Amino acid sequence: MIRYWVFILVTAIMLSCSTEKRVCIVGDENMPRIAFGMEKLSKTLTDLGFQVIKASNKPENFNESLIVISEKKDDNNKEAFKISSSKNNILIEGTDASGALYGALELSDRIKKNGIFPSNLNIQDKPEMVLRGTCIGLQKTEYLPGRAVYEYPYTRENFPWLYNKELWIEYLDMMVENRFNSLYLWNGHPFASLVKLDDYPYAVEVDEETFKKNEEIFKFLTNEADKRGIWIIQMFYNIIVSKPFAEKHGIKTQERSRPITPLIADYTQKSITEFIKKYPNVGFLVTLGEAMHTIDDDVKWFTETIIPGVKNGLKELGITSEPPIVLRGHDTDAKRVMEAALPIYKNLYTTFKYNGESLTTYEPRDAWEDIPKALSKLGSVHISNVHVLANLEPFRYSSPDFIQKSVKAMHNIQGANGLHLYPQASYWDWPYTADKTDERLKQINRDWMWYQAWARYAWNSKRDRNEEITYWSNVLGDYYACGDRGKDILEAYEETGEIAPKLLRTFGISDGNRQTLLLGMFMGQLVNPFKYHVYKDFLSSNGPVGEILIDYARKEWKGEPHVGETPPQIIEEVINHGKLAVKAIEHASTSISANKDEFQRLRNDVYCYDAFANYFAEKVRAAMLVLNYKYSNDINDLEKAIPHLEKSVAYFTELTKLTKDAYLYANSMQTAQRRIPITGRDGTNKTWEELLPHYQNELDVFKRNVDMLKSTGNDVKDMKEFKVFEPVEVTILNQNIKRFQLKKGQSVYNDSDAKIEQIAEELKRLSGVQFSDKKQQENGTVLHFKIGKSVKILVGYFNTNSYTVLEPPTLETNAQANDRGQADIKIANAMLIPGLYPVNVYSYLYEPGEHKLVLGKGRVLILGFIDGDENIAIHDAGLNNLEDGMAVDWLFY
Repeated sequence: MIRYWVFILVTAIMLSCSTEKRVCIVGDENMPRIAFGMEKLSKTLTDLGFQVIKASNKPENFNESLIVISEKKDDNNKEAFKISSSKNNILIEGTDASGALYGALELSDRIKKNGIFPSNLNIQDKPEMVLRGTCIGLQKTEYLPGRAVYEYPYTRENFPWLYNKELWIEYLDMMVENRFNSLYLWNGHPFASLVKLDDYPYAVEVDEETFKKNEEIFKFLTNEADKRGIWIIQMFYNIIVSKPFAEKHGIKTQERSRPITPLIADYTQKSITEFIKKYPNVGFLVTLGEAMHTIDDDVKWFTETIIPGVKNGLKELGITSEPPIVLRGHDTDAKRVMEAALPIYKNLYTTFKYNGESLTTYEPRDAWEDIPKALSKLGSVHISNVHVLANLEPFRYSSPDFIQKSVKAMHNIQGANGLHLYPQASYWDWPYTADKTDERLKQINRDWMWYQAWARYAWNSKRDRNEEITYWSNVLGDYYACGDRGKDILEAYEETGEIAPKLLRTFGISDGNRQTLLLGMFMGQLVNPFKYHVYKDFLSSNGPVGEILIDYARKEWKGEPHVGETPPQIIEEVINHGKLAVKAIEHASTSISANKDEFQRLRNDVYCYDAFANYFAEKVRAAMLVLNYKYSNDINDLEKAIPHLEKSVAYFTELTKLTKDAYLYANSMQTAQRRIPITGRDGTNKTWEELLPHYQNELDVFKRNVDMLKSTGNDVKDMKEFKVFEPVEVTILNQNIKRFQLKKGQSVYNDSDAKIEQIAEELKRLSGVQFSDKKQQENGTVLHFKIGKSVKILVGYFNTNSYTVLEPPTLETNAQANDRGQADIKIANAMLIPGLYPVNVYSYLYEPGEHKLVLGKGRVLILGFIDGDENIAIHDAGLNNLEDGMAVDWLFY
């Protein structure tokens, strides 16, 4: 506290001593970035009482302080600068316009901090990372009526903030202050809101007044960004077309199984060309996955549609300098795409998610190491994308230690030299946070430290740890005017910063945004996670070597040695992190003299993390006992689990009280894509208050089932009865198709000896559709059918990672993977076929009419048709080849 007031006093004295001094800033004001740097320096000096003159050349007979800003081209050393001084003269040399700008900003910061015109300067600096960017989603928390995922036209109704120039200036100023040099705008198909095409005038999907406003704001944005050395990089998905274009030609706006056609290629290429011609300082981020048919199509689309579209625009402008095109490695074969693209376009980058759609580790392995490392070797700069932070929403998160280690991992493990940073929380609700306040908080204000920390280490990740503790302690001490207590606040940030990452990587189902970790998990998800489709690379990629709960329980029962991080270790660690964070934040709480309301919100978040850590730990303790029962068949294990589950509900009740008046929601994407712990369909189940009754019911059901087991003498057989499905009539329109009964001895393919050995009782009245095993693997599967009422098609996916089978619907890579309710396993381990693999059953809901179910290449089974209104109780039929004890998740149904 004393240090803070001493600084104010010293600054005031320096101001009074400097009011008569004059400074001339010399630079080329026709260069936007140098002009912006001159303006920032001028304001800093003027605020300190200097009289400032700006000029293109040094005025004659001027013998007072002089600052000269210049550019000295060095294409091999971009964005670097040098500041040197001699007497009252300071020279700033940038290796390019951005380097000159950063030099001016560096000098401005030093003058602002010390309150004097500096002398004896000899500074050289440059960023480590080539592209350092943030992103804003022009997307919403829910789908628009009549539209699919990612389809959001640029309108005042959808994005009122888009037209707020003051907000853009505030955001761009934050970016340049933190030396970010790229801003990614995410949208499915932005072109129909921003350009008009002579050949496709009907493709525009906004009215004329809105179109003009979009032109104005986008030109304003790109010009203002250019002044600050920032590339605007427009992201789009492929292949998506505008709604009026689709309606005109009788096609869907997006369809994953659709091949490239000359029409949509021509429309997209011309849209890109017009966009390049119209807006300066703009690049592209291209997602080939999610709405594209095959890898061959990815290559063809990128090289024959997208890149030619950019080059045509440059040619019409008479420009040879290539804007950046960033290829997302998501859901494509980036190596094949880049090998085809680099010979025809040089300014290419690749990007891939850092820890998926979460933040879990600074020790990425397996896929999160191998894939980015391979991308970094393709002949271009690789950018690490800190994507949707699904496990951090909505509490505050800004652990400098975790962030610095993560940036080092990007360099040293993944081979990345660029950063693409998502908002810390509420990505889908930009520009606001989830905090429940009278006036909604803006993300850039609440999460200032998130942006500052990532930017600081993207510029230089090699900073000394002890010096960083001092640096951030001072930053927080100044922000809250609490002096030395800033170190306690830093400790609270860094202790809570370990909780969500450790819990997700150890107990989670997915690092994707279909899981909202901080809303908790159900017991069934802990004791049988694979029924909920654990993403194949999740467990091996997201942290140090360790064991998941079911493996730990098996090893413990068999007396086998454990490896790496274990579940008991992790829950003890997160409990301790929560306890230390609470102690630290309380130690600071009596010294806060500024931003008091924000401190109280941060303090509440610390308590939320502490309650959540204890809630989760008690649930894991209960789950370990339930899994032990799987092997012991001792009902005492289940009875011992009950007190832990009761404590878990008590801690969640406490968490509900802490969040009820503090947060509007936990997860900002409030759609059916949110699956874990429970569906987010229609904006439901987004608060702790909504989840609490589910967890209380889970406890009640468990108690009931334990009592029933006790009454039956621990006989499980009578406890596992599910409704037997009745078949419905469907007209199959495929030629020469046969059906097969779901019973023992029936062949599932017409060209294979594979026969059913066991089938779940609830499926025994149904009949499947018999396809060719060979043709499924070579060509995929298409079921053409007609129905007079709504129907659910039961589809069997083989539970294996073999290249011969079709992967089940996966929201991590396909945003349309739940458009017919197919994203979750309905019945796990429902069928055994010797020589193949256990079968998990999913369902696809279809309305009356004629349809085609189009599935990709690989083995898959069409198992039958049931009424569309039939409720399928999600469960595990337990038919598998694993000698791994009995199924236990039924105890919670």
